[in-house]
Parts: sequence; structure tokens; C-alpha cells
Amino acid sequence: MFKHILLVSLICLTSSLSAFAKDSPNVIVIMTDDQGAMDMGAYGATDLKTPHLDQLAAEGVRFTQFYAAAPICSSSRAGLLTGRYPARAGVPGNVSPNPGPTGLPLSETTMAEVFKAEGYRTALIGKWHLGRVGDGSPNEHGFDHWFGHAGGCIDNYSHFFYWNGPNRHDLYLNGKEIYRDGKYFPDMMVDEAISFIDHDKEQDQPFFMYFAMNMPHYPYQGDEKWLNYYNGKGVRYPRNLYNAFVSTLDERIGRLLAALDARGLKDDTIVVFQSDHGHSTEERAHGGGGNSGIYRGAKQSVFEGGLRAPAIIRWPGKIPAGEARDQWVGSIDLLPTLAKLAGTDVSKLQLDGKDITPIIQSASAPTPHKSMQWLLGNQWAVRHENWKLMENVADTTEGADRKKIPGYFLVDLSSDPSEKINVAGDHPEQLKTMIALSEKIRVR
Repeated sequence: MFKHILLVSLICLTSSLSAFAKDSPNVIVIMTDDQGAMDMGAYGATDLKTPHLDQLAAEGVRFTQFYAAAPICSSSRAGLLTGRYPARAGVPGNVSPNPGPTGLPLSETTMAEVFKAEGYRTALIGKWHLGRVGDGSPNEHGFDHWFGHAGGCIDNYSHFFYWNGPNRHDLYLNGKEIYRDGKYFPDMMVDEAISFIDHDKEQDQPFFMYFAMNMPHYPYQGDEKWLNYYNGKGVRYPRNLYNAFVSTLDERIGRLLAALDARGLKDDTIVVFQSDHGHSTEERAHGGGGNSGIYRGAKQSVFEGGLRAPAIIRWPGKIPAGEARDQWVGSIDLLPTLAKLAGTDVSKLQLDGKDITPIIQSASAPTPHKSMQWLLGNQWAVRHENWKLMENVADTTEGADRKKIPGYFLVDLSSDPSEKINVAGDHPEQLKTMIALSEKIRVR
């Protein structure tokens, strides 16, 4: 009840009321799944073709120190959609595929609810992983329209969740189970997104779309032409499989962006792109394939390779184009930032994220964060300025033993961005300061 009262207050406070929402920008948030920190041409990958994402970067602002809210799927998505630390939003870990109310609490206010209160039509196309149907589905969290799967991953042709038994069919349209045997899920995502855009164009109503891709999350099922391309280039396993899937997702994003262009909506639409966290080195992901560059770790680790994500924002004519930003920011910042760009007031919400529009506009603007934190089980990290303290950190770098490193692990990211050396013993006073800070601010 409090949440709904708050949303009504938001409408009253904002300067852009629903009656005038048709003049507001459309918003599309694209999230890829398990895409490594460097896995895009615009981020330096030389063995990977991503022309559409590279063009998006050329037309917008690219972030070089962008942090996911968590190094795992559900928590990262909760942080993005609520602008809050995942543990504070009630999703400290991955949501179980089993029945029960284990997902994002209905008391949390999502990005979709914020835009819906402003007269936007809202949609989730793709992966949810924040609750089962009837126990917190997208339609119960502010999304007018939902097409996709509720769990963490599916086979792209049968649309089954293959993990431990029993295997589950997982494809829904607005909470109703549907069957599309043999149809390639990424293609269906794009078709559904374009259909949604066309509906809202006819209604002269702005839209908010969360386009949550399930790629390049395992199973690696890239297009045949891309598999043949990378095999022909001699790209070694498993990088060949991973690259093919990334190039396949790039083409689908290209189709979506082309649809905006064809409908004359490019200049009227804010497009945000980010990965949910680092690439996977799990057995189901063939032990890896992604690239975290100089950064240690991958998915399921609070080392930089698990937390840093490629991220871009584009709004032609309204924000700079072809520029990079080195300030450290995160996905928890997107809700207040998009709200600000769209003229919506969210000051009454209790957010951990900050408005980063000054950074988007200027490379010299300071980061609004004094500190940032991450939690995964008993593994946690706190960054303060250039210092970062971790405890029980797991090294999930491809080929590493994945065992947690006991005790405190302190690094100075300005001199050791690869987090190779634990300097806790060399800086006892700094360690003491960081421990005190972590005890003060850490969400448990």
C-alpha cells in the first residue's frame, strides 16, 4: 500500500504529468547476460565482431568503469530495476526456479512502475529471473506487457530450463504459458519488441522497454554463419562458441535499433546498454570463452572481472556522441538517471543509486559515489575512492581453481587494477579504515 501511495505522490510532484507524457522520450534498457567486460569492439576486442554495439557507442557515451549491481544474474537485475543494492531490495542471491515467493518483493518500486506512473506503456521482453508467475512476475512489478522466460536460462529452441530434474518448459506471454517449438528465442524477442513499439506508436504513447537478452549466457547457441566465421578464423574453443553467440546477439540488437530508425523514433528514444556482470567460466559455459581483459575474476566473483560491465547510453542531440567516461558509476544509477533525463522526480524513493547526468554530459564531472558495495553470500567488497576491500573473494578467472581466498584482500585500483597483490599487510591503517567503513555501510 505504501508503494502505491508513493507512486501517486511521484505523479503529483513531477513536472511532466501523464497528460503530457506523449512528449516524453521513449526509453529502452538493453541488458545482455554474462557478457565479459571487454567483449565488444568498442572496448578493445580485436577477435570479435560487434558492429551494431560499436555504432551505438559511436553515437553515445561509453563508460569504462561501470559496475554491475552484483556478479550474478538475479541480484544484478534487482539492482538495475530498483536503483538499490540487491540485498536491500530483497534479492541477495539468485532466485530459485522452484515455486514460492522468493523473488523481488512486491513492496519494491521498479523502473517500470516509475515510468508507468508517468503515463508510459511498459514492457519486459526476455529474461526475468526475479520471481515465478504468480509469485512476483513482471506483470506484478509494473510491466504492462511481458514476453519471455521466468527462470535463469533456457534452451533457445525448445524453451526448456535444463538444469536438475524435472526439466521445465519456460516461455510466457503475460503470465500465460505458450509454446513456440523450434523457434529461435532471440528472434522472437526482436519480433515481440517491434510489435510492442508499433502498438505504442499507433497510440501516440511513450514506452519504456526492458529488453533483457539471455545471451551470451549458456547454452552457447550462436548462428551457423557466425560459428563458421570464427571457426574459419581459427578462433580456439571455447572462444569460438562464445564469440559466435555475441555476434549473434549484436545482430539482434542491430535489428531492434534499425526498427527505431525506420519508424523515425531514433531521436526520441533513450537507449541504454549494459551487461549484467562478467562472463561465465562455469562448466555449462564450456569453462569460459569471454574476456575480462586485465581484470581478475569473472561471473560469481567480486573481483573487478565479475563486476565491471560494458555500458553505453545514447540519446541523439541530447547527450554527447562518441565520448567515453572514466568516472566510476553503476547500474544502480540508471533508475535516477533515466528518470532525470525523462523529467521524472524520484526524490521520494529510497535509492542507493545516484543521478549521473552530469557525468554523461561532462568528462570532468566527479563521480557522485564516495563508496560502493557488493555482496554474494559471505563474499563481499567495498570500494572507497580507489581503495577496494574484499573478504572471502573467489577467483573465477578462466582456469583458476575458483576457491575463495580467506580473509581480507585489499587493493589500490589506481596502481593495481588487475588486483594481483593483496596489500592488506602493507597498509594496516588503510585496512582498519576500510573495515570500519564496510561495517558502517555494508548491507547484510
